[in-house]
Amino acid sequence: MATKRSLATKLGVVAGFERPDAALEQYPTPPELAAHVVHLADLHGDVEGRTVIDLGAGTGMLALAAALRGPARVVGLELDGGALATARANERRVAASAPVHWVRGDATRPPLAIAEPATVVMNPPFGAQDGNRNADREFLAVASDLADVSYSVHNAGSREFVEAFAADEGGEVTHAFAAEFRIDAQFDHHTDEAREIDTEVYRIEWA
Repeated sequence: MATKRSLATKLGVVAGFERPDAALEQYPTPPELAAHVVHLADLHGDVEGRTVIDLGAGTGMLALAAALRGPARVVGLELDGGALATARANERRVAASAPVHWVRGDATRPPLAIAEPATVVMNPPFGAQDGNRNADREFLAVASDLADVSYSVHNAGSREFVEAFAADEGGEVTHAFAAEFRIDAQFDHHTDEAREIDTEVYRIEWA
């Protein structure tokens, strides 16, 4: 198994959003965070030989991280056609050997039917924008239907909500850890060149 550091290095070529949409909270997942999440998933046997689904794949950071760790296949589901075009270009940049299927669609109403055991990896919207409240709840609901295990990034302070939601769906949070999420200035309301926000990552086993 390649190291987490080498995985992050390979993901350094992944391009972000050309025209990010603030309403969709399109912030690219940092390569170091994507490498951390997928490395953890791989250590738990949740990647190699399995179907891995990235809900709200954006330009493909988490999907491509998984594709570099020997899955049977990866599905990247994304609503934004421009982001998907960038994701396809990113796939060529990282030269992943596993098959990656890019699907355009709403991650909260996925046009997918997965028969085999699957792993979801996702960095859902945190619900910070007006009109986007509880967005991460909808993504978790989909993960509970599609997968037997999921890894998701949430705003700091989400543990009580995530654990309660998982329990309501017959699931269980097995691992949780804090992680810094670097956001570079990309919208008019950003006043700093870059800032680090506190996030939390959860591994959930679904019934």
